[in-house]
Amino acid sequence: MIVFYPTDVPERDDRLGPYPVEAARDAAPREGTFPLALLSHGTGGSSFVYRSLARYLARCGFIVGLPEHPHNNRNDNSWEGTVQNLVYRPRHLVMAADWFYEDETFRRLLKPGGYSVIGHSMGGYTALAAAGGVPTSFPHESPEGRPQPIDVTPDRRIRSLVLLAPATVWFREEGALRRVGVPILMLDAEHDPYTPPFHAQIVLNGVADPRNVRYRTVENAGHFSFLSPFPDAMISPAFPPSQDPPGFDRVRFHEALQAEVAAFLGGRG
Repeated sequence: MIVFYPTDVPERDDRLGPYPVEAARDAAPREGTFPLALLSHGTGGSSFVYRSLARYLARCGFIVGLPEHPHNNRNDNSWEGTVQNLVYRPRHLVMAADWFYEDETFRRLLKPGGYSVIGHSMGGYTALAAAGGVPTSFPHESPEGRPQPIDVTPDRRIRSLVLLAPATVWFREEGALRRVGVPILMLDAEHDPYTPPFHAQIVLNGVADPRNVRYRTVENAGHFSFLSPFPDAMISPAFPPSQDPPGFDRVRFHEALQAEVAAFLGGRG
């Protein structure tokens, strides 16, 4: 897990994997208490590709944990499309939160009242499951070849969710999201073949009170438009995560996205 947090130490040019970032690596945290947010990456993805949002939130006074989901990341995606992935992804979030609340350095820095979860794509599934959603697998995900309920214990410490192009089809059953009662900011993309608009409708139609959901569709965006802008050398049609629909300005969009997410989470204390 990568952790971004507020500090008074000046930033320097650094790198996260192949990505440049300005940060003060291993610096002493700023004095005070700060809200905690965990960010769940998409299937087969990486926490590195949300670095700009995490860094912005840290600058705004948040502590942000970016766990890498075992067996469903860019280096090892062996659990993609399996029941194991559905079961363990939300548990990873709870384990990450437990670490913050138990760690000698960070537990004294956490603002009381729970934590927030930001999830993109499969990370949206993860956030909803951890917050009280009751998922059901598809037949192809189980060795028995039939759907089965997924055993997830909700974490009552979760106080709000940010869902970015969320994958939600595992909550298709009636009542699957009735126990999700926290405030939600949900954004999807106009041109998204992976999580088209019906995924968002599952949330709007499924939560107990849709007034808790602040929802909009980002015009001309694609599924990967929610990832941090890539360095010029990595932008190529051969690398789909770097691509957006024609005319979409990812850099400009992320300036607005970061401010919107920070305002939503900050508005919850």
